[in-house]
Amino acid sequence: MDTIANISTGRIEECLAMGTKDKGVFLADDKRWQALVERDPQACGEFVYGVLTTGVYCRPACASRLPNRENVRFFENGKEAEQAGFRPCKRCKPESTDRKQPQTRAVLKACRMISEVDEHLSLKELAHAVDMSPFHFQRQFKKIVGVTPKQYAMERRAGRLRENLRKDSTVTGAMYDAGFASSSRFYEKAAATLGMKPCVYKNGAQDVRIRFAAVPCFLGLVLVAATGQGICAIDFGDTAVTLEENLRRRFPKAEFQNPDPRFTKMIRQVLAFLEEPHRGRPDLPLDVQGTAFQRRVWLALQEIPPGDTVSYAGVASRIGKPKAARAVAKACAANPIAVAIPCHRVVRGDGDLGGYRGGLERKRVLLERERKVSADVGSQKAPSTQR
Repeated sequence: MDTIANISTGRIEECLAMGTKDKGVFLADDKRWQALVERDPQACGEFVYGVLTTGVYCRPACASRLPNRENVRFFENGKEAEQAGFRPCKRCKPESTDRKQPQTRAVLKACRMISEVDEHLSLKELAHAVDMSPFHFQRQFKKIVGVTPKQYAMERRAGRLRENLRKDSTVTGAMYDAGFASSSRFYEKAAATLGMKPCVYKNGAQDVRIRFAAVPCFLGLVLVAATGQGICAIDFGDTAVTLEENLRRRFPKAEFQNPDPRFTKMIRQVLAFLEEPHRGRPDLPLDVQGTAFQRRVWLALQEIPPGDTVSYAGVASRIGKPKAARAVAKACAANPIAVAIPCHRVVRGDGDLGGYRGGLERKRVLLERERKVSADVGSQKAPSTQR
């Protein structure tokens, strides 16, 4: 299931719980910036922002590219922005006096309906409730939320399921409380929803055996961890203690074990790949859990050759979601297996490195090393021009 691209599930739940937000919520610039990053439709009409590099000002939920924080200036309204020398965006038309766009109100109403009822609501029923045609409603819903009404409903139901399982409900009780009409339908969707069997999820993945080791490499220390199914973590750090603490936080109920010969071989393969990435990713089994959208992103990352980089927007286009650049960035940040799933090869559209869990300096070193190795390999393969 695709993750929500423009507004997170939690953010929509907060909007629905609060109704129309108090304007005081957006008085501080850090709150305004957060609303801008999340494209919060509830912030529309509460303030506008100007971008120094373009001279344009926009609504917080404008679909334009997210600017760098240092280039943003916030204003109470369009009049203030224009007095400061900014001109209105032609896409979101922030000079409009309509403080809440009707389509945004309609979508939030539909989200509330989906959240408050247990039974499935059809597209036709939702569209009728907000006085739109089904086609126009679906288009506006996906534009504002980032997924279709059906996908949003599935995500809400999955969220209820996780919550119910964590409350020590029985699996059967959690199933019906989350809105699954039958056990066959529930188990059909459970693997994609939870990433593991429901009973295992309910027990917090207890008794999963994980072997791990932190070994030196040219980036400092690299931690490699694996379950019986395959590698579940590759992480970089400066101390073995910190790396182990991070691993134990991610898998608090796992049973950690010492390396065995099979795992030692995995470590050698990871180190060899770090040194010679042009030889291709080693044929190692991976044990990673993620949403369908995250897995699509991670698969796309593995197709980027060493020495090359692709923008977040470029990856989004490759997976058929050209407007999901921010969701791609979140999927890269959630990648648990550095290098083997090469999120370090994804950069911002302007060429800036963007973020990296292992630190930007490691990302820079990784990319420079891959470019150098690729260039050396290319020059060795090039035919000689000397006679």
